[in-house]
Amino acid sequence: MSSTLVSTPTAPARTSATGRGIVIPQLGLGRILGTWAAAALPMAALAWIVAPWLADRLSGPAPLGQALLIVLTAGLVWQGALVAGLVAAEQRTLRFSVVREALWLQRPTSPRTGRKGGRLWLLTIPLILAFGMAHELPTPAHPAGRDLAMVLDTPAGEALFHGGWGWYALVLAMGVFNTVLGEELLFRGYLLPRMQGVFGRADWLANGALFALYHLHVPWAMPSAAIDAFLLAYPSRRYRSAWFGIIVHSSQTLVVSLIVLTYVL
Repeated sequence: MSSTLVSTPTAPARTSATGRGIVIPQLGLGRILGTWAAAALPMAALAWIVAPWLADRLSGPAPLGQALLIVLTAGLVWQGALVAGLVAAEQRTLRFSVVREALWLQRPTSPRTGRKGGRLWLLTIPLILAFGMAHELPTPAHPAGRDLAMVLDTPAGEALFHGGWGWYALVLAMGVFNTVLGEELLFRGYLLPRMQGVFGRADWLANGALFALYHLHVPWAMPSAAIDAFLLAYPSRRYRSAWFGIIVHSSQTLVVSLIVLTYVL
């Protein structure tokens, strides 16, 4: 993959509160696709190759569900490590004051007034509602044993999680790395601010497309993930804050965690 960095006048250097100049370089197409592949391909391999192999070696109810929880959580943890490594190589430090700007972990900024935070946070409410409705749309047919929601509605799924605090802790870890420290941080925190040099004003659409295609491990989720371009990537890009994507996406994690908790109890 090409490692060319493309400089653009739309990504000026910014200065952090510590006085350090923070430059967010624009990535070339090869680096963008290479970063996508570093997240998507391991998840696909874990889901379709490693999980069935591991399931054959596990005992207890819903062995494939157990295996998927284990390996996909590991894949999401890898994405968090990948982001840390990429930022460290780019900025030569992992100080939070630098990481906060490098990954757009800052208050949203109005593109019209320059005002930060405040009522802009209220925009997450309609986005969360729209996100929830989008994920209620019918999905293509897929194996029931690979869908956590469908596994929960089986006697094996109930047996797995009833009193299973260890499995519940794994579900929580998976959720945190899915929407805060891994998947969302990679796509909206790292990739999105670095895609304008190649895609211009359509960077958020390209980011959404990559996010949909990333779901090789759950291909039936690709249609709803494509809708997420409008609900996660666009507001993150418009207000220059990855927190929009993180907060909206985390609403799904919260709901799933509460549902699973009812089975544990």
